[in-house]
Amino acid sequence: MNTIALYVAGRSEPLAREVAVADRFLTRLRGLIGRPPLQSGQGLWIRPCQQVHTHFMSAPIDIVFIDAEGTVLDIVPALKPWRFSRWVRKADSVLELAAGGASGLKPGDRIHGG
Repeated sequence: MNTIALYVAGRSEPLAREVAVADRFLTRLRGLIGRPPLQSGQGLWIRPCQQVHTHFMSAPIDIVFIDAEGTVLDIVPALKPWRFSRWVRKADSVLELAAGGASGLKPGDRIHGG
């Protein structure tokens, strides 16, 4: 999987420096299953996506729901393993970050690659 850096509009420091993009059926299906826990600055951007689960994961993750324009719709901090996130109907994608990686984000922030 390719990795990119993601930024919040108006901020110079990246939200995450090493974000893998899961935009194919198999990469979306696997997600973070069988991978080591995310570290600070790492993430997985799942496109398209409106809901995720944390089955088979060993550490909590922050979940960021993003619409097609890159606007943050909702944030679920530190979703524990073996849980389902809520379903966000207007979401176009989901960004998974290490727990605490979404601190400082709020609905309405704009996310973009850089």
